[in-house]
Amino acid sequence: MSVEQTKQSAQAAIIASYLKRLKMPTIARSYPQLAREAREAGRSPEEFLLALLEQEMAQREVSRQKLRLSQARFPVMKTLDTFQFGAVPSLDRNQVLELSRGGYIAEKESVLMVGGSGTGKTHLATALGVSACQQGRRVRFVGATELANRLLEAHAEHRVMQVLSGFTKLDLVIVDELGFVPFTGTGAELLFEFFSEAYERRSVVVTTNLPFADWTTVFGNERLTAALLDRLTHHCQILEFRSESFRLRQSLQRQTTRTTVPQPPPVQPDQRPTRRPQLQTIKEDSQDQS
Repeated sequence: MSVEQTKQSAQAAIIASYLKRLKMPTIARSYPQLAREAREAGRSPEEFLLALLEQEMAQREVSRQKLRLSQARFPVMKTLDTFQFGAVPSLDRNQVLELSRGGYIAEKESVLMVGGSGTGKTHLATALGVSACQQGRRVRFVGATELANRLLEAHAEHRVMQVLSGFTKLDLVIVDELGFVPFTGTGAELLFEFFSEAYERRSVVVTTNLPFADWTTVFGNERLTAALLDRLTHHCQILEFRSESFRLRQSLQRQTTRTTVPQPPPVQPDQRPTRRPQLQTIKEDSQDQS
């Protein structure tokens, strides 16, 4: 090995050590090839450095995006490109696409999605959350019953404020399936406290199967329900899902497919005359001779 090669090898080892300590794994992987390409193309040191930094920044953004999606705790990953707008004619597609750009989050607005079970509310709420994560925003997905139970446990342990403070650093909270299970009096009060704390501080997306007039059936207290709706609907966009259940429709389609599958023709019985056993004939002949 020549002196020049020895020097280059030592420099490469030092660079690798520095990049590891600086936590720049993308540059560590890509700089040898980019350096060769820069020398061959006669690029300036600044162009070489810019190419390195662009790769590092791009990879870090991918990693941050994966982390945000993981921290959002979506039960199933859903995106807008798989949502069937044609199946929910009551939705304004342009309004939904505008929401996906995240302007409502910057304005601290809420979104209420109202409709029957299986009409795509959770899918669309998740898709808006995924879009927000991709835009660099912090999101959390939680079921309404799960949230109420967490708050009730915290209330019993005198740490409600600690739980609520865990939501203060978020840009968007998605509360799914509000209305399926009635809340206790204390649970309703704690949920009211949660939504009141979020009011004009961060965006909330709520999915519910109940029209607003029926919210008293799950919150119990009429005055509390009225106060809650007043806050939720003040800076709010409401999406109505008027269609039959996606899941029911798909189930019916599967059943229809099974019943219309052509069946093979039934096996026809053998129509040839039955031949009598020879032994029986011999026996009958012997009886005649006797």
